[in-house]
Amino acid sequence: MAAPSAPYGDVTTQGASTNIAWHHASVDRAARAQRRGHRSAILWFTGLSGSGKSTLANAVNAALFEQGLACYVLDGDNIRHGLCKDLGFSDADREENIRRIGEVSKLFLDAGVVVLTAFVSPFKADRDRARALVAAGDFIEIHCAADLDVCEQRDTKGLYAKARAGEIKDFTGISSPYEAPEAPELRVDTGSQTLEQSVELVLEHLRSAGIIPQAG
Repeated sequence: MAAPSAPYGDVTTQGASTNIAWHHASVDRAARAQRRGHRSAILWFTGLSGSGKSTLANAVNAALFEQGLACYVLDGDNIRHGLCKDLGFSDADREENIRRIGEVSKLFLDAGVVVLTAFVSPFKADRDRARALVAAGDFIEIHCAADLDVCEQRDTKGLYAKARAGEIKDFTGISSPYEAPEAPELRVDTGSQTLEQSVELVLEHLRSAGIIPQAG
């Protein structure tokens, strides 16, 4: 594909950054989709700690990989080892954490990748801001809807017990609210369904949306 005739956009100011311009890539998202045989998308898994977000995201990722599709998981704990290690768990830090993830996810989307994010992302406004970064149909909110008691039973890190004992402040579901999605693209009952059932629900949604090929 030939490079765009105008590789640079207008010089603008974005936040604290001045005199910057958007650089248009020589290979665009549409070309990547044509080459790979599937669309890119942001799969935004949200739910309480212990609801199965990471488990489900990684299982879906493995299924996509087995089909030869370009995919990658952005996991909450992994991101906090590097990109967001300067952030805590106050409301302001949670907002900034999700803002950064939204921007990174947008880059993966442009790179032609199905990017799967696994974050509590407890606040509706933060999830809505991430959605607003991309076009309609590119952001698929998946609510991992396990009840609090189920999440506590699954808590391998002992975080809920520490939160109830007052050892962890601002813990979602105990001392900080979780605003469940009102109308997600997909709601998965990760509290009662098997992992295999949950994976198939996600894959079927992606097929129906035309993001990945129909099963052969």
